Amino acid sequence: MKNWIGLLTFLILASCQQEKIAYVDNVKLMDGYKKKQEVDASFQLKSEAFARKRDSISQAFQLEAQQLQTSTEGMAQDKAQEAFGILQQKGQMMGQQLQQEEQQIQRMGQMKMDSVVTEVRETIQEYGTANGYRFILTGGEGGSVLYGDEASDITEQVLSQLNDKASKE
Repeated sequence: MKNWIGLLTFLILASCQQEKIAYVDNVKLMDGYKKKQEVDASFQLKSEAFARKRDSISQAFQLEAQQLQTSTEGMAQDKAQEAFGILQQKGQMMGQQLQQEEQQIQRMGQMKMDSVVTEVRETIQEYGTANGYRFILTGGEGGSVLYGDEASDITEQVLSQLNDKASKE
């Protein structure tokens, strides 16, 4: 009888010391994070401005090509070919410059997004430490939690902490 009481006491104590485990829905967390929204909006504005610039340059280049076409109609063939060769080189140079500018915009956007992801991870770690969690898993699309009790979903709490920190900055 004493063995049963000892075993029962041990099981009760063991169950009381369960590790705290929670999960966050990464997609919901990132979509709701104000800094991420700001980074997305900034990147969108830069992309749209670049697209307008690229379109403007392209239209100007097409106009220049049409003007060259008209002006070379009475020219000797070798002179016309030379003029079109120069225009083609100019077009290639402009294309390379535009490509480099676009890559720069993408790199800057990626660096800012990497910074946001780092902040999210640090905040999740801080939240977990402050609230005694042993593990915080990733839920949502592409996450490692296939099922989780809603009581274990701390997405809203972490999102609130993230947005509070962002508004203080």
